[in-house]
Amino acid sequence: MHHLVRTQQFTRASLKQLFALADELEKKQDDSLRGKIMASLFFEPSTRTRFSFESAMMRLGGNVLTTENGRESSSSAKGETLEDTIRVMNYYADIIVMRHPEEGASERASKVSEIPVINAGDGAGQHPTQALLDLYTIQREHGSADGISIAFVGDLKYGRAARSLAYLLGKFEGVKITFVSSPELRAGDDLKSYLKRHNTQFEEIEAMREAMQKVDVVYQTRIQKERFASEEEYKRLKGHYVIDRKLADSMKKGAIIIHPLPRVGEIMPEVDDSPHAVYFKQVGYGHSVRMALLKTMLSSKGGSALGGNEKKG
Repeated sequence: MHHLVRTQQFTRASLKQLFALADELEKKQDDSLRGKIMASLFFEPSTRTRFSFESAMMRLGGNVLTTENGRESSSSAKGETLEDTIRVMNYYADIIVMRHPEEGASERASKVSEIPVINAGDGAGQHPTQALLDLYTIQREHGSADGISIAFVGDLKYGRAARSLAYLLGKFEGVKITFVSSPELRAGDDLKSYLKRHNTQFEEIEAMREAMQKVDVVYQTRIQKERFASEEEYKRLKGHYVIDRKLADSMKKGAIIIHPLPRVGEIMPEVDDSPHAVYFKQVGYGHSVRMALLKTMLSSKGGSALGGNEKKG
């Protein structure tokens, strides 16, 4: 795997290898990427993903070129095509980490780039590295993803992080997924078809309380204002699914709440010290995973250790 565009590229074996390396790198500094340069090319706002990647690269001894709002601060504001921007970056860096508001942008970038491209979120498409850290969090907290029950709550239509994790979970055995959303924000047919092909059980419901009381993992999402055509539609759907302390306390022992962040009211601050809340701990897990990913993709093997097919198991 030269480029990381979607989570379906991973195999069980490659995930195991990546996570083993993440375990080794946790809270460590490593200079194996000294002399390497990462171009952090973000055409859409980000705090965690951009800083996580940049910190990961620096802790591996590498250097970073960064742009925070590429739509305004790069030559795309002058009309330069994405393809031309990527071709230029190939002369400046060894790897590109890119976020873009258009679904499919990372695929376009990968087709013209000789250096690796990592998809850091493309519109309502996918966010594969978020899914990796989500899966890593589940495995660290539960020991394995096999046999877990998980509820995805909120914006499942535009939520690229939830979509990406659901694709990954299709590779594990005995997983039970509950999609909790309003009818307007249900998961796409493409994802549901994928889960059916991989014999992954799933159901779609609108009531959150019942789901939260029975699952091992609650994946809460925000309603993504930036994806809606009108503010009126956003306001109508915002606030439907909110986790307060009483609801968190109703979860079974050992169950966890995760969230890709940022949160905008869908998890109340009173939940933060709940034993079920691991969404800030999740950020630390993500840093280790991104260190492992960068180290693997910039190794002499060029990321081949990460595999590249879509077979289950």
